[in-house]
Amino acid sequence: MRTLAIRLEDELHAQLTVIAQLEELTITDAIRQAIGQFIATKRAQPDLTARAEEVLADIDRDAAQRREAIAVLFGSEPEPTAPLLPTSEPPASEPAAPAGERPQRGRKQPMGFAGGSSKERSTTR
Repeated sequence: MRTLAIRLEDELHAQLTVIAQLEELTITDAIRQAIGQFIATKRAQPDLTARAEEVLADIDRDAAQRREAIAVLFGSEPEPTAPLLPTSEPPASEPAAPAGERPQRGRKQPMGFAGGSSKERSTTR
């Protein structure tokens, strides 16, 4: 279990305290319930699900590239991976990649994820 410290405006804290007392809850339990409802609401939103699928596809691509780099570096065969289906077509402004190659595209970082590519992060530490 993790500890989370938050700052609340005095008015919001007072309202939360009253509601928790009326519901016979601790403030912590009231906050947990609110967070649970927030997550359930977000989980049901199709746009969030689509963004999560894009993040998973990015993770899979990054992992495949790292596996390939290690295989090349140490002279072993990379593990076969299932072909990834593109999540969207490349914009018309990007030239088509030669057959057998994936086009290089910039990656958007979802809100709440560390910025930059894993390569950029590893060189700045």
